Amino acid sequence: MVGALAHVLPEGAGERRGHLIIGGCDVVELADEFGTPLVIFDERQIRDRARRYRTALEQHAPGGTVIYASKAYSGLTALRLLHEEGVEVDVASGGELFAALQAGFPPERIHMHGNNKDAREISEALDAGVGTIVIDGAQEIDLVDGIAAELGVRQRVMLRLTPGVDPNTHHAIATGQVDSKFGFPLRDGIAERAVAAVRAAPNLELIGVDAHLGSQLLDLSVFAPAARVLADFVASVGGDDLTHLDIGGGLGIAYTRGDRPPSIEEFCRTVATAVGEAWAEKGMATPRLHIEPGRSMVGRAGVTLYRVGGVKEIPGVRTYVSVDGGMSDQMRPMLYGAVYEPLIANRVTAPHTDTVRLVGKHCESGDVLVADAMLADPRVGDLVCLPATGAYGVAMANNYNGQPRPAVVMVQDGAARLVTRRETYEDLISREIPVA
Repeated sequence: MVGALAHVLPEGAGERRGHLIIGGCDVVELADEFGTPLVIFDERQIRDRARRYRTALEQHAPGGTVIYASKAYSGLTALRLLHEEGVEVDVASGGELFAALQAGFPPERIHMHGNNKDAREISEALDAGVGTIVIDGAQEIDLVDGIAAELGVRQRVMLRLTPGVDPNTHHAIATGQVDSKFGFPLRDGIAERAVAAVRAAPNLELIGVDAHLGSQLLDLSVFAPAARVLADFVASVGGDDLTHLDIGGGLGIAYTRGDRPPSIEEFCRTVATAVGEAWAEKGMATPRLHIEPGRSMVGRAGVTLYRVGGVKEIPGVRTYVSVDGGMSDQMRPMLYGAVYEPLIANRVTAPHTDTVRLVGKHCESGDVLVADAMLADPRVGDLVCLPATGAYGVAMANNYNGQPRPAVVMVQDGAARLVTRRETYEDLISREIPVA
């Protein structure tokens, strides 16, 4: 079974004595030591993805910048190792900014996003000395300029644009279309007025534009028309000062055996070519290219391990397999119908022939991890592995039904280290004011 799902598991995953092996570690032993649900990251894979992105971007867009979109997973250990690999970081809140700083990122290598950054967050970012703030709405121009004046700084900024290109992805993770909460639309003069306002702001330095098309993109053809639209706009506003272009990330990963996402190298080549050709057509120098991978940096590197607590067969209807997690640690299936392909980690070589509904332990009928999962005769006590959950699992985890959030371990070369402890019941009420 490992072979059939090799491209959704961390690279190098294998089998020993019928058990799933990740990073040289037996996941059954990890479950026994750290408990379940348990999130397991392969450290080597995260580092490898970072290196591949940097190498490919430098080859196709010399001087370009790889910026990790930390919303995918902002664990301090992962942030630290990505910093060690020379990647910069994108944050979208004061909390993510705090984590990036705690992980050791120099402020000048931090990029601040967000469609509704408040005065406190902007002050925190400017006070820290972040490299770039991406302005997402008209109200932010005066806000950032005013706070910069109070602090006596001149802040580098980019403008986020919505290029009106609709990517082939789920509507909940599409961001480049006109009807979006993000950015300045390229219509009715809205974006042009924003450029003029930023140029006139005495405490802001406009260096470029930013445009994200969406997430989990498996078709890269959307980047060529987007680049042409953006080049047209930059040319129309006399963009000699717009020397940077952040085209976002969005490269998808494989969640099931049928998924075949483009490679990192293909992504970088496609994006760089699209931008280079579009700017050349307008007679402009190619901008310094920024890309912001998130999911494709950490998604495949992580798996989530659950223990089966119940198997309920309803003759002629279906079989339910209940695990000790669910929508508190893996919200993507409930938010936008994400599909995963699980396996029995303690009997990984057994044929996965039973069609079951894999569900969580929460008091919601919608707490369904996989509606039609193929598993190997699931039994109480089995360990179910959900591959490709390194992105947006821990980041979206919550405490619904009083469920403590899971522990996280990093594995490499047969060694495992705990990087996030499991929450306790005491943690769940730690912010409550004691009853008098």
